[in-house]
Amino acid sequence: MPIKQKGRAAGFNTPNRFEKLHIEKLDIEPDEHDEPVPVPTQYFRDASKTILAKNDSPDIPYTYSINPYRGCEHGCIYCYARPSHEYLGFSAGLDFETKILVKHDAPELLDAELRKKSWEPQLVALSGNTDPYQPVERKLGITRRILEVFLKHRNPVGIITKNSLASRDLDILKELALMNLVSVTISFTSMNPELIRVMEPRTAAPAKRLELLELLASNGIHAGVMIAPVIPGLTDEEIPALLREASEHGAKFAGWSLVRLTGPVQPLFIDWVERELPERASKVVNRIKEIHGGKLGETKFGLRMSGEGKIAEAIKKLFKVNSQKYGLTGRRFEYSLDQFRRIPDDEPGKQMEMF
Repeated sequence: MPIKQKGRAAGFNTPNRFEKLHIEKLDIEPDEHDEPVPVPTQYFRDASKTILAKNDSPDIPYTYSINPYRGCEHGCIYCYARPSHEYLGFSAGLDFETKILVKHDAPELLDAELRKKSWEPQLVALSGNTDPYQPVERKLGITRRILEVFLKHRNPVGIITKNSLASRDLDILKELALMNLVSVTISFTSMNPELIRVMEPRTAAPAKRLELLELLASNGIHAGVMIAPVIPGLTDEEIPALLREASEHGAKFAGWSLVRLTGPVQPLFIDWVERELPERASKVVNRIKEIHGGKLGETKFGLRMSGEGKIAEAIKKLFKVNSQKYGLTGRRFEYSLDQFRRIPDDEPGKQMEMF
């Protein structure tokens, strides 16, 4: 029986589609005095020998991304990255937010890639799948070391996060910004801290994200917001307020995308919304189906993030009108490519010359 876990969004582990065996606890009603046993976070060493993931989706504005972590303790219930945990032998449910793989060698692997003669300077997204500033980054500092590598080679990097920990790396971000090598996108779904606490349980509070946005903007760093995912019937009404707050805190741009629930994310989300928001559950689920042609998620390029139908079109217009109203329709940021430095393998001593 799925139950609420303190500090977790998922209530259970979904079956892994690649595994023949799935173990479930007996469906026994808990005693009224029973309390959920906290599920601790475990960390595992990821021994990957490559670090840059190549993307060929026409919906994504970059070719390469780098993910220092697999799995994400933020635990956002709607996360599209959850099914990727199944490739590691884990579940997309509680496992995704409690079993985190750590790429300790990510900075060194990235450095080796940027030294190759075949590498052409271009934007690299940090991260494309899970948040580079999830809680364990405070202790490990892998993302910070990755940023040092980008600065050393002067290769552009685009960061997306919903954690205020990015403020720790302000010194490196300012150096990158002076050469037009970085932009930071802060992800928002809602300004309601109570909703965020149960939907994105280990992320920064909305007010903290706005503080981060203002800090970045005031230090000359190109920063903006991504309202994602927009959940019709739950968070779509907040778009005007979110854009207003973003503008007032220095955002230079804004984007959006609709929620899409695929594979194991579907039962996880339905269990969550029925558990946390029972009075709104039916409305939310039905509206998600309306924007995806009767399904909870769409996989087709061009539709999976924007949806279709009257509700999707209304959300699109709401975003467009308010982004224009609050001056968040600026031209696309131009990253500098002509400052890239290819450091030969036989010159390791130049590694820290920027500092």
